[in-house]
Amino acid sequence: MFSGIVEALGKVVDIKIDRTNVDFTLECPFTSELSIDQSVAHNGVCLTVVSIKNNCYVVTAMKETLDRSNLGCLKIGDEVNLERSMKPDSLLDGHIVQGHVDQTGVCTNIEDVNGSRYYTIEYDTAQGNITVEKGSISVNGTSLTVCNSENGKFRVAIIPYTYQVTNFHSLKVGDKVNLEFDIIGKFIQKIASAYLK
Repeated sequence: MFSGIVEALGKVVDIKIDRTNVDFTLECPFTSELSIDQSVAHNGVCLTVVSIKNNCYVVTAMKETLDRSNLGCLKIGDEVNLERSMKPDSLLDGHIVQGHVDQTGVCTNIEDVNGSRYYTIEYDTAQGNITVEKGSISVNGTSLTVCNSENGKFRVAIIPYTYQVTNFHSLKVGDKVNLEFDIIGKFIQKIASAYLK
């Protein structure tokens, strides 16, 4: 379980393909604090640490994960938003994020508003995912508030601090982003659709 508050940026230093799996080697500021089997969110995708050496660690993404997320687009040198799982006694500063990406979206517009920025994200509605105005959304593992919610489209506002400490500073129009929709909203939508048929 995560909160969507990005803890650090990791850097991809190696990528190895093993049949349908991909092993990503990353370096990050807290590698020395990691342990084997630990869960870490990578752009919002929960992956297990499988090995650690010096200041780097390795995680494996299987085909299902690669198909549902933007991890398959990563290249050596790319920055990845990282968050370790929450402790039971920690503050929930963001919102409940499971680390299970629902689908990807595409950044279609970036608007500078005197220091802060609006990012417009569009996504395919075929899976039935929705956003609501002022609801929560996880974009590349970052807990954000939805504004301008439309069918298959929404905006998020990024303050300068978030811009600097996450990979939003390298996000460009046309880039694919990982989306995890609010778990409470998903349950309500599922229940409502079952009883309103």
